[in-house]
Amino acid sequence: MTGYRSLFRTPEFTPLFLGAALQTAAQTVGGLALGTLVYRATGSPLLSAVSMFGPSLAQVLGATFLLSGADRLPPRTALTVIALAFGAGTALQALPGLPTGALFAIVLLLGLVASVGGGVRWGLLNELLAKGGYLPGRSLFNMMSGLMQIAGFATGGALLAALSPRACLLLAAALYLTAALVLRLGLSARPPRVTGRPSPAATWRTNALLWSDRPRRLTYLGLWLPNGLVVGCESLYVSYDSGAAGTLFACGALGMFAGDVTVGRLLPPAVRARLATPLLLLLAAPYLLFAAHPPLAVAVVCVTAASVGFGASLVQQERLMSLTPDELAGHALGLHSAGMLTLQGVSATLAGSVAQLTSPAAAMTVMATASVAVTLALATAARRPAAAAAPEAAGPAGPHEPAGPPEPAGPAGPAESADPPEPAEPASR
Repeated sequence: MTGYRSLFRTPEFTPLFLGAALQTAAQTVGGLALGTLVYRATGSPLLSAVSMFGPSLAQVLGATFLLSGADRLPPRTALTVIALAFGAGTALQALPGLPTGALFAIVLLLGLVASVGGGVRWGLLNELLAKGGYLPGRSLFNMMSGLMQIAGFATGGALLAALSPRACLLLAAALYLTAALVLRLGLSARPPRVTGRPSPAATWRTNALLWSDRPRRLTYLGLWLPNGLVVGCESLYVSYDSGAAGTLFACGALGMFAGDVTVGRLLPPAVRARLATPLLLLLAAPYLLFAAHPPLAVAVVCVTAASVGFGASLVQQERLMSLTPDELAGHALGLHSAGMLTLQGVSATLAGSVAQLTSPAAAMTVMATASVAVTLALATAARRPAAAAAPEAAGPAGPHEPAGPPEPAGPAGPAESADPPEPAEPASR
């Protein structure tokens, strides 16, 4: 496997990495500030959760109409413009007296802009790295994201104790603008990976092609659903304990970092390929304890342990890229990113609605239970076709020569499907 150190010797990897780090820091500080601002103004767990994860709701529109731009736009220009748009939008959210409705309009508009960003970034990463380099590269980006979230949420929590949420939003806007400068100066001008203009029709055609393959379809569902439901739990940290929200977010990022290091670097491929389902169960199970309203020390342990399960995403992404032609890598990764973030936004809204009717702790338990159920259902669906195909693949078996059992497969998709091209991506989580 390609070493982490060698990745930084790859031309353009470092500016892409630094630009992403600055954007992650901006997102964590700005998201926590906006969620706190809305919660102080409205006292609503639902509106607080949607303010932090609302951009994800617009991802479904981007995936439907704009995603063909992931492979049809010049990467440097697209990434720079997206960072500038987020800087301007975050600065607008800091305006005093801005109505809550206007805040949410900006949130959704930024989500629409971001819907193309995942495909552009991860498609470029796949293009920059040699064959076999995508998994360690993506693992390193995930580790960076975890560390920046730890620092961002911890710093954001400290800043919110000393400054106003609006001042923290202006700091986040400055970080976005710095990221735009790094990307513009550090990346070289590259042509789009696919010729032709981005259009809704091109987006629909490629989405239909990617979705038509059953193993790939199950992989997408495994990437989107269990993860999204658990992010619904995370969206309630502010309303669960507003004073400790920064700590809970930082511990979640620490667990995610540990999971990414373990899965992306320490585990051999043969072991890693079998861990999707166990990791997804780990992702949700600790949140079941929130039904008992645990003290903060126990809650911190639960959140940290659960977030190790986000390492399942690396296993599933590797599976997705093994099922996807290289020329569709950007679009496929963009569809993963947009679908994942959309489900996160939907889950945050659902979790906030349940919390509004019951309590944040009860809503976390409901979302975690749903995630466990979905993971088990997808694991069962993935094994079913493999079990049916096994006797045929083994040939007729005599009475004393039974066919062996099929390979187990988690939600990342069944173990069938062949001759895949080399891998390639997306984060948030």
